Parts: sequence; C-alpha cells; structure tokens
Amino acid sequence: MRPLVWLSFAALVSLPTAGTAQPGLTARDVVERIKQNIGVPWAEQTVDTFKDGDPATPVTRIAVTMMATLDVLQRAAAAGANLVLTHEPTFYDHQDRIDLLERESDAVTAAKRAFIREKGLVVVRMHDHWHRRKPDGIAIGMIRALGWEQYRRPESELLFTMPTTTLNDLAARIRERLRAPTLRVVGDPRLAVSKVALAPGFAGFPAHRQALRRDDVEVLVIGEAHEWETVEYVADAIAAGRKKALVVIGHIPSEQAGMEEFARWLGTFVKEVPVTLVAASDPFWSPK
Repeated sequence: MRPLVWLSFAALVSLPTAGTAQPGLTARDVVERIKQNIGVPWAEQTVDTFKDGDPATPVTRIAVTMMATLDVLQRAAAAGANLVLTHEPTFYDHQDRIDLLERESDAVTAAKRAFIREKGLVVVRMHDHWHRRKPDGIAIGMIRALGWEQYRRPESELLFTMPTTTLNDLAARIRERLRAPTLRVVGDPRLAVSKVALAPGFAGFPAHRQALRRDDVEVLVIGEAHEWETVEYVADAIAAGRKKALVVIGHIPSEQAGMEEFARWLGTFVKEVPVTLVAASDPFWSPK
C-alpha cells in the first residue's frame, strides 16, 4: 500500500503543529462536530461509537485510518496522535464485541488494549454514517483514486461506462492506481469490457448478486467476498455463457482512499489540531 504515514491534504491545511491541542478540545467534542457536519441523521443503532479510551481526553492530533491495526496505532502514537478514527473494527468483529476474547484471555487482544491504554489513545469508529452520505464518502475517495470520475453514470455513483479495454488491462490499472499487488481476477483476461460496477469493502453476496444480474454490468470490482458465494457465482455465470468478470482488490485498498477523503473533510472544520491519514498496510503479499 502507501508509505508508512501518508499525510492527507487535511494535514497540510491544519494550522497548529503536533502536540498543540487547544484547551477543551476533547475526543467527544470532535465526534460531536462530526455529527453536526456529517449531513445525515445520526442513528441510535450504529457501530460508529467509542471503542476504547476516555472520550474526555484532550486531543493532540487526529489519525484517520481505514483499519486500526496495532501497526497503525503504533505509527499514529509515534506521530503524536491520540485520537484514532477508524473505518473498520478494532477488535475483529463488526460490533467490536470483545467479551468472548477477554473470557478466553486472548493474548492479541490484550496486547492491543494494553498499547491503547499505555499511550492514552482514544479509538472511535467512523463507518455507517460516512457510507450513508450522498454521495457515499468512501465512493468519492475511491472514484477519485481510480480516476473514474468522468466515467460515472448519472443514475449511480457506483456504475461506470468507460472506453472498451480488456479485463486484463482494466485489472492491471486498478492494481497500479490502488497499489494492490495481490489483486485477483475471475474471468477471461482477453474479455473486452466497458461496463463496470464498484462495490468497495465487503458489500455482501446479495449486493454483489444484484449488480452481477444487471445487463449493464460486465465487471464487478469489489474489496472482498466469501469465495463460496460471489466468486463461485461469477465462475458459474461465465460457465453458463454470460459475459461476466470479477476483480477482487482486497478490503483495505478497496476503501483506503475513501478514508483519505474523510481526513480531508474532517480538516475543513477541525482546525485546532492536525488531521493525518495513517494508511493501513495491505497485509497480503505474493511469493516471488
């Protein structure tokens, strides 16, 4: 993926230097400002909640990330950040439920929580409401990163008609633009394609299936999927003679640019402290 600490545009426009928090600006204050500016009603049932740390903590620097891995937390703390806004779970479950992990005395969870407490970090998830914006905040960043703005269809932010190319060349350009070296493809590499649907992250098989059923979708580009669902469905569609293909980017690179957009957006109304994108590293690699 991207370099260790990737400073977003928001970091460039932030006025103070690291460690110069204004008195009274707490993690809770930042979340309240997000609620006021997000542009959609704040849901009572949501995963966008505090995951660890004290909400009353004065903020020194904000780290925005796609996934709050321990590596990201370590780099965020080293950069002087103590508020981490993450798109995906911190504790390996969509609801960040850690009861079972704690009952099992899970060593990995314990090490992560110990680091958070040792460094005085506050971790907050920003997933549901960023997706609920119109247009979807993740989609805006990903479309820009892919360079697909001019190909977007008016009826949807996730449907595109582009100049005809081969499936191989389309996938190669996606891999290069998103720095996703372990991207995988299902379909004939020589297939001529121009009609593409984008589904970042893990949209799930029902959403994938609905997109693939459309006559105006030849290639579905996703973050990840259960291989016995979407991948098998595309393989069977091809065997049945349908013009379909699948590009699997990987979850982190499929949404990371959407959180860069979040950092830029956040920096437009939180100016007391720097806002920095700390990129999550794609964990996968291919043997040489």
